[in-house]
Amino acid sequence: MHGAGAVGGGLAHPWQAPRAALSRPLLDPLAAVRAPDGPSRDVYLTGTVFLDIIFTGLDSAPVRGTESWARGMGSSPGGIANMATALARLGLRTSLAAAFGDDMYGDYCREELEAGEGIDLSLSHTVPGWHSPVTVSMAYEGERTMISHGHEAPPRKAGSPEGAGSHGGAYDPEAPGCPPPSTACVSSLVPGRAQEWIAAAARRGSRIFADVGWDETGRWDLAALAELPHCEAFLPNAVEAMRYTGTECPRAAAHALAEYVPLAVVTLGSEGAYAVDARTGEAAHVPGVAVEALDTTGAGDVFVAGFVTGSLAGWPLAERLAFAGLTAALSVQEFGGSLSAPGWPEIAAWWRGVGAHGPHRARYAFLERILAGCAASAPPRRAVPTLGFRPPEQPPS
Repeated sequence: MHGAGAVGGGLAHPWQAPRAALSRPLLDPLAAVRAPDGPSRDVYLTGTVFLDIIFTGLDSAPVRGTESWARGMGSSPGGIANMATALARLGLRTSLAAAFGDDMYGDYCREELEAGEGIDLSLSHTVPGWHSPVTVSMAYEGERTMISHGHEAPPRKAGSPEGAGSHGGAYDPEAPGCPPPSTACVSSLVPGRAQEWIAAAARRGSRIFADVGWDETGRWDLAALAELPHCEAFLPNAVEAMRYTGTECPRAAAHALAEYVPLAVVTLGSEGAYAVDARTGEAAHVPGVAVEALDTTGAGDVFVAGFVTGSLAGWPLAERLAFAGLTAALSVQEFGGSLSAPGWPEIAAWWRGVGAHGPHRARYAFLERILAGCAASAPPRRAVPTLGFRPPEQPPS
């Protein structure tokens, strides 16, 4: 998908390759730091999976009372699937606890995440009679407008049979064994809504990375983020950071947040990110990588995934910011949320084709040592216009 009409009508059959050949990470960024007796999972996260339907190639926003035709269309898992996929494509052993709808959308999302991306869904389950939440996203002029519909998944009853078998386990983060032991956990903090599993994970030694959404209450009170004291890193965007701290610039906001968390990272969109490490006093700013943004859906999730990867691998702060910004920049050149996330082959292609020979050479020179031995692979799956395509029949041999 390298253009406005790259997904959708008029294209060849989108079946790309056998499932086992798709999106398998060719590089393990944590191989040198994993302890033999460490957790079996690198990252654990929980949340809601949406089916995303993306309309692309729109010249402008739809106008009331008129009909607009999109030149392209795609479908992919969304919601928490954006973060899970971004982490898995960077080679992190990712465990996701989520409820899936008892419909074709739910089946599709589960298959994409589990079989296609290698994400561990053993703590997820399917809810009988519950339909999948859906988001329709319209991408135009590098931005997007979204409409969503769904109902909160009902709480899982103790001892209920749904989800038994290969997908058994507990979705309820308060249930025994959940969250599972993991090196890190990623969450989105919600003002006034306690997430007890975060405290439980922190007590077990997991490193907590969190972002935050828009405060619908309008209070912007850091005290309402009950889990913030358990976080190693807090990654709001510039507007959120300034609202929560009452400051007038992102840098001042980052320094103010560093009084509450060990590591404050403020994302600046196309201008990069600024971070303050309260433990060392180090501050770093890395500009963004200039690209043509086709769809920004999920870019924030990809940034967090890149930063978590670099943090767990023990990279210096500036390298973590640079890597996170690069992965986010690569993602916005594709349509869709989860399936726009880059993997190591795409990162390697950027470095060897653009980064090593341009103005970013010095800043991204660290990629040379990381990418040693990373070869090309089958192209990653992208958002396709419909669900349920069957592989083309093979002629008899």
